[in-house]
Amino acid sequence: MLGKRLLVMSLVAVGFAGCNQHSASPLPPKENVIATGEIGSRLPDFSVKDLQGRDISSADLRGKVVLIDFWATWCQPCRKEMPGYQKLLDRYGSRGFAVVGFKFDTMKDMEDPVLFAKRIGIRYPLAVAVDDVKRKFGGIEGIPTTMLYDRQGILREKVVGFEYTDVMESELKPLL
Repeated sequence: MLGKRLLVMSLVAVGFAGCNQHSASPLPPKENVIATGEIGSRLPDFSVKDLQGRDISSADLRGKVVLIDFWATWCQPCRKEMPGYQKLLDRYGSRGFAVVGFKFDTMKDMEDPVLFAKRIGIRYPLAVAVDDVKRKFGGIEGIPTTMLYDRQGILREKVVGFEYTDVMESELKPLL
């Protein structure tokens, strides 16, 4: 008897469920939100002082193809990669290409970062990647991390780990 009563109540409930005369409002279209630091995301707003005390900001980079490099003095792949980025800047800087290096501060430097940069021939702006900067770029999973943004500030290439200069150049050239 109890089983029949539960069955009848279930059927009645199911019947009433479809009786609502109001149509459901359509859900607003879901926007495709791209996580910061992922391909297709935008160059974040930032303003920092470089290691020489000069201001660097994302506003200065608008309309340029921008390579952002996260590096450290103790990172051997970074030491190998950075001179190649300087060569790309020397070759394409006049065509609207810019490079900014953000030095990781999670471990003690192997040497003074300004002297390090001078010794390996780096002349592009270098700044410390404080936690706020790392967060604005979506968090950094490892170093080196290289991000290449187009003239509209859209991330087109992201490499975590070492990459050869000629590979980055092949990604860069179509964006110029």
